[in-house]
Amino acid sequence: MAISLKKNDSLTKAYAALKKGKLIVYPTDTLYALGADIFNEGVVRKVYAVKERPLDEPLPVAVSDINMMDKIAFISKTALKLVNMFLPGPLTIVLPKKPIVPRIVTGNSETIAIRVPDNDTALSLISNYGPLTATSVNIHGLKPLTSIDEIEKHFKTKDIAVYIDQGELKGEPSTIVDLTKSKPIIIREGVIPKEQILSVVSNG
Repeated sequence: MAISLKKNDSLTKAYAALKKGKLIVYPTDTLYALGADIFNEGVVRKVYAVKERPLDEPLPVAVSDINMMDKIAFISKTALKLVNMFLPGPLTIVLPKKPIVPRIVTGNSETIAIRVPDNDTALSLISNYGPLTATSVNIHGLKPLTSIDEIEKHFKTKDIAVYIDQGELKGEPSTIVDLTKSKPIIIREGVIPKEQILSVVSNG
């Protein structure tokens, strides 16, 4: 069950920070994520800057459900199969983006990588606020940091307004499947095995 913002101080602070165009760190079902409002291009640029990430590398986006996904991406029948089978969960789906999504989020491409994290805190925040960037908290090319203590040591406090602490998160990365071509392409095999994804896609 999702957590009410009114009953959770860290969630309320995170919501307020996002509204002000600030960055937050929030937990997912795999790792901590660096969160920003995807419709605020200025703060999305901060995500790239803080991570030292090239601007042509797209940022994954977290949504709370299929309805929010539909607002920012075109969902195919194949995508719907995977959504129904695996989400919320450790799966990222690459879909054609809708014009509402700024190109800074997608590395100047017409596709968007989306996931629904299986974490009540993340889902509560996103369902109340809207789509957030869901990139791991690390310097580009280095290993993701797994605890708030580690994150605070490696990043300047002024860059990140709120940290939502859920202890150490050492989950494996999500599996990424690209559904923008004629056939599904597994970009990264993570928690969900490639064979399982392809089985669902080819079934019926």
